[in-house]
Amino acid sequence: MGREYRVLKKQVFTKGLFQIVPIRDNDQLDIMKWRNEQIYHLRQNKPLTEQEQRNYFSNTISNLFNQDQPNQILFSYLEGDTCIGYGGLVHINWVDRNAEISFIMNTELEKDNFEKHWSIYLNLIEEVAFKELQLHKIYVYAFDLRPHLYTVLELNGFIKEAELKEHCYFNDTFKSVIIHSKWNKL
Repeated sequence: MGREYRVLKKQVFTKGLFQIVPIRDNDQLDIMKWRNEQIYHLRQNKPLTEQEQRNYFSNTISNLFNQDQPNQILFSYLEGDTCIGYGGLVHINWVDRNAEISFIMNTELEKDNFEKHWSIYLNLIEEVAFKELQLHKIYVYAFDLRPHLYTVLELNGFIKEAELKEHCYFNDTFKSVIIHSKWNKL
């Protein structure tokens, strides 16, 4: 296996044919491609270049693995050995024991498999957050652009906790942000 997160006892989380593993360097260009294709719903203000992506992996991601309390824990989302998405826990607040969920999938899978992959991924990342890290709360912070996302979150036990009205400026208009949360009941 590749790198391991010091903060995690378990590194691979599996559900059927799918798994999340500590983010792999060899997936970085696919991840960049998907981020650039889906920039409309990410907090990314311009397309990434290969050099920027390589620098991010070398200077930011590589340093996460040896930290006792990293501010993010990122995974490659695999079907078999093929990366079809990536995400993790970001903006981790170790004092208050909460984190934001991040996830994007291969753009080509979104049309027909959005609910399937989001649901599988949520199940896997909850195991990381609640069982491994003993976090109290996880949440999704999303621009109000993809209402089908909220349906998937609610089907997976997330509750709409807040709406930040006209919180972000996007395509010459202000958009709201919707926050869905789930609490650790273990």
